Amino acid sequence: MKSELEKMIAGELYFSSNPELSSMRHSSREKMHLFNNETDARKRSELLKNWFGKTGENIYIEPTFSLDYGFNIFVGENFYANFNCTILDTCPVTFGDNVMIAPNVSFYTATHPIDPVERNSGWEYGKPITIGNNVWIGGSSVIGPGVTLGDNVVVGMGSVVTKSFPDNVVIAGNPARVIREIELSDSKS
Repeated sequence: MKSELEKMIAGELYFSSNPELSSMRHSSREKMHLFNNETDARKRSELLKNWFGKTGENIYIEPTFSLDYGFNIFVGENFYANFNCTILDTCPVTFGDNVMIAPNVSFYTATHPIDPVERNSGWEYGKPITIGNNVWIGGSSVIGPGVTLGDNVVVGMGSVVTKSFPDNVVIAGNPARVIREIELSDSKS
Protein backbone atom coordinates (compact mmCIF):
# COMPACT_ATOMS: atom_id res chain seq x y z
CA MET A 1 0.00 0.00 0.00
CA LYS A 2 1.39 3.41 -1.00
CA SER A 3 1.79 6.19 1.52
CA GLU A 4 0.02 9.51 0.91
CA LEU A 5 3.43 10.99 0.05
CA GLU A 6 4.07 8.30 -2.58
CA LYS A 7 0.59 8.82 -4.06
CA MET A 8 1.09 12.59 -4.12
CA ILE A 9 4.41 12.40 -5.98
CA ALA A 10 2.95 9.84 -8.44
CA GLY A 11 0.08 12.19 -9.32
CA GLU A 12 -2.57 9.95 -7.77
CA LEU A 13 -5.39 11.05 -5.49
CA TYR A 14 -4.02 11.61 -1.99
CA PHE A 15 -5.32 13.04 1.25
CA SER A 16 -3.67 16.45 1.66
CA SER A 17 -4.37 16.64 5.41
CA ASN A 18 -2.27 13.55 6.08
CA PRO A 19 -0.10 14.20 9.20
CA GLU A 20 3.17 13.38 7.42
CA LEU A 21 2.40 15.80 4.58
CA SER A 22 1.18 18.48 7.00
CA SER A 23 4.44 18.17 8.94
CA MET A 24 6.49 18.44 5.74
CA ARG A 25 4.61 21.58 4.67
CA HIS A 26 5.17 23.07 8.13
CA SER A 27 8.90 22.39 7.83
CA SER A 28 8.91 24.09 4.42
CA ARG A 29 7.18 27.15 5.89
CA GLU A 30 10.03 27.46 8.39
CA LYS A 31 12.60 27.20 5.57
CA MET A 32 10.67 29.77 3.52
CA HIS A 33 10.80 32.15 6.46
CA LEU A 34 14.59 31.72 6.72
CA PHE A 35 15.06 32.11 2.97
CA ASN A 36 12.81 35.14 2.59
CA ASN A 37 14.47 36.96 5.51
CA GLU A 38 18.07 36.22 4.49
CA THR A 39 19.79 39.26 2.96
CA ASP A 40 22.96 37.46 1.82
CA ALA A 41 22.42 36.03 -1.69
CA ARG A 42 25.09 33.33 -1.20
CA LYS A 43 23.37 32.08 1.94
CA ARG A 44 20.00 32.05 0.15
CA SER A 45 21.58 29.99 -2.64
CA GLU A 46 22.97 27.49 -0.12
CA LEU A 47 19.58 27.19 1.56
CA LEU A 48 18.04 26.30 -1.81
CA LYS A 49 20.76 23.75 -2.60
CA ASN A 50 20.05 21.98 0.69
CA TRP A 51 16.28 22.17 0.25
CA PHE A 52 15.51 21.33 -3.39
CA GLY A 53 15.62 17.84 -4.88
CA LYS A 54 18.50 18.93 -7.17
CA THR A 55 20.13 22.18 -8.25
CA GLY A 56 22.89 23.40 -10.47
CA GLU A 57 25.82 25.30 -8.99
CA ASN A 58 24.51 28.71 -10.08
CA ILE A 59 20.99 29.32 -8.70
CA TYR A 60 19.48 32.64 -7.68
CA ILE A 61 15.95 33.34 -6.43
CA GLU A 62 14.80 36.72 -5.16
CA PRO A 63 12.66 36.80 -2.04
CA THR A 64 9.81 36.44 -1.53
CA PHE A 65 9.57 32.86 -2.66
CA SER A 66 6.77 30.41 -1.86
CA LEU A 67 6.41 26.66 -2.30
CA ASP A 68 4.73 23.57 -0.85
CA TYR A 69 7.60 21.14 -0.12
CA GLY A 70 10.86 21.88 -1.96
CA PHE A 71 12.12 18.33 -2.41
CA ASN A 72 10.05 18.04 -5.61
CA ILE A 73 11.86 20.96 -7.29
CA PHE A 74 14.74 20.12 -9.65
CA VAL A 75 16.71 23.05 -11.05
CA GLY A 76 19.40 23.07 -13.73
CA GLU A 77 22.39 25.36 -14.07
CA ASN A 78 22.05 29.17 -14.26
CA PHE A 79 18.54 29.37 -12.81
CA TYR A 80 17.10 32.79 -12.00
CA ALA A 81 13.70 33.65 -10.51
CA ASN A 82 12.72 37.23 -9.78
CA PHE A 83 10.48 38.47 -6.93
CA ASN A 84 7.35 36.60 -5.80
CA CYS A 85 7.88 33.25 -7.49
CA THR A 86 5.48 30.53 -6.35
CA ILE A 87 6.05 26.81 -7.01
CA LEU A 88 3.38 24.42 -5.75
CA ASP A 89 5.38 21.20 -5.95
CA THR A 90 3.03 18.37 -4.98
CA CYS A 91 4.46 16.64 -8.06
CA PRO A 92 7.93 17.16 -9.53
CA VAL A 93 8.72 20.54 -11.08
CA THR A 94 11.81 20.27 -13.29
CA PHE A 95 13.68 23.21 -14.80
CA GLY A 96 16.44 22.85 -17.40
CA ASP A 97 19.55 25.00 -17.70
CA ASN A 98 19.47 28.76 -18.28
CA VAL A 99 15.90 29.37 -17.15
CA MET A 100 14.88 32.96 -16.41
CA ILE A 101 11.66 33.72 -14.54
CA ALA A 102 10.30 37.26 -14.29
CA PRO A 103 8.46 38.63 -11.21
CA ASN A 104 5.15 37.18 -9.98
CA VAL A 105 5.32 33.90 -11.90
CA SER A 106 3.52 30.84 -10.50
CA PHE A 107 3.87 27.11 -11.19
CA TYR A 108 0.95 24.97 -10.02
CA THR A 109 1.24 21.18 -10.06
CA ALA A 110 -1.63 20.83 -7.60
CA THR A 111 -5.16 20.29 -8.84
CA HIS A 112 -8.46 19.04 -7.49
CA PRO A 113 -11.25 16.69 -8.58
CA ILE A 114 -14.04 18.24 -10.66
CA ASP A 115 -16.76 16.41 -8.69
CA PRO A 116 -17.70 18.71 -5.76
CA VAL A 117 -18.30 15.88 -3.28
CA GLU A 118 -14.90 14.35 -4.03
CA ARG A 119 -13.23 17.78 -4.04
CA ASN A 120 -14.76 18.75 -0.66
CA SER A 121 -13.60 15.47 0.89
CA GLY A 122 -9.98 16.67 1.05
CA TRP A 123 -8.66 14.50 -1.77
CA GLU A 124 -6.46 16.13 -4.37
CA TYR A 125 -3.82 15.21 -6.92
CA GLY A 126 -1.15 16.82 -9.05
CA LYS A 127 0.51 16.70 -12.43
CA PRO A 128 4.24 17.36 -12.96
CA ILE A 129 5.61 20.44 -14.74
CA THR A 130 8.72 20.31 -16.94
CA ILE A 131 10.48 23.41 -18.25
CA GLY A 132 13.21 22.94 -20.89
CA ASN A 133 16.56 24.66 -21.36
CA ASN A 134 16.94 28.35 -22.26
CA VAL A 135 13.37 29.23 -21.30
CA TRP A 136 12.27 32.76 -20.42
CA ILE A 137 8.94 33.19 -18.62
CA GLY A 138 7.46 36.70 -18.59
CA GLY A 139 6.08 38.45 -15.52
CA SER A 140 2.79 37.45 -13.91
CA SER A 141 2.51 34.26 -15.95
CA VAL A 142 0.94 31.07 -14.60
CA ILE A 143 2.10 27.58 -15.61
CA GLY A 144 -0.57 24.98 -14.89
CA PRO A 145 -0.54 21.31 -13.88
CA GLY A 146 0.92 18.85 -16.39
CA VAL A 147 2.55 21.48 -18.64
CA THR A 148 5.81 20.79 -20.46
CA LEU A 149 7.63 23.63 -22.22
CA GLY A 150 10.34 22.69 -24.69
CA ASP A 151 13.77 24.24 -25.10
CA ASN A 152 14.15 27.92 -26.04
CA VAL A 153 10.50 28.78 -25.29
CA VAL A 154 9.58 32.39 -24.47
CA VAL A 155 6.37 32.93 -22.50
CA GLY A 156 4.87 36.40 -22.91
CA MET A 157 4.00 38.50 -19.87
CA GLY A 158 0.70 37.65 -18.17
CA SER A 159 0.22 34.33 -19.96
CA VAL A 160 -1.81 31.44 -18.57
CA VAL A 161 -0.20 28.23 -19.84
CA THR A 162 -2.65 25.32 -19.65
CA LYS A 163 -1.10 22.95 -22.21
CA SER A 164 2.35 21.86 -23.37
CA PHE A 165 4.37 23.52 -26.14
CA PRO A 166 7.34 22.31 -28.25
CA ASP A 167 10.83 23.78 -28.62
CA ASN A 168 11.55 27.16 -30.20
CA VAL A 169 8.25 29.02 -29.86
CA VAL A 170 7.04 32.29 -28.40
CA ILE A 171 3.73 31.77 -26.60
CA ALA A 172 1.39 34.30 -24.99
CA GLY A 173 -2.20 34.89 -23.96
CA ASN A 174 -4.95 33.38 -21.83
CA PRO A 175 -4.93 30.57 -22.61
CA ALA A 176 -1.44 30.74 -24.10
CA ARG A 177 -1.03 30.01 -27.79
CA VAL A 178 1.89 30.07 -30.22
CA ILE A 179 2.60 33.62 -31.39
CA ARG A 180 5.50 32.63 -33.61
CA GLU A 181 8.36 30.20 -34.03
CA ILE A 182 11.88 31.16 -33.01
CA GLU A 183 14.52 30.98 -35.74
CA LEU A 184 18.23 30.73 -34.96
CA SER A 185 18.64 34.00 -36.87
CA ASP A 186 16.54 35.80 -34.21
CA SER A 187 19.62 36.69 -32.20
CA LYS A 188 20.13 40.46 -32.10
CA SER A 189 23.32 41.72 -33.75
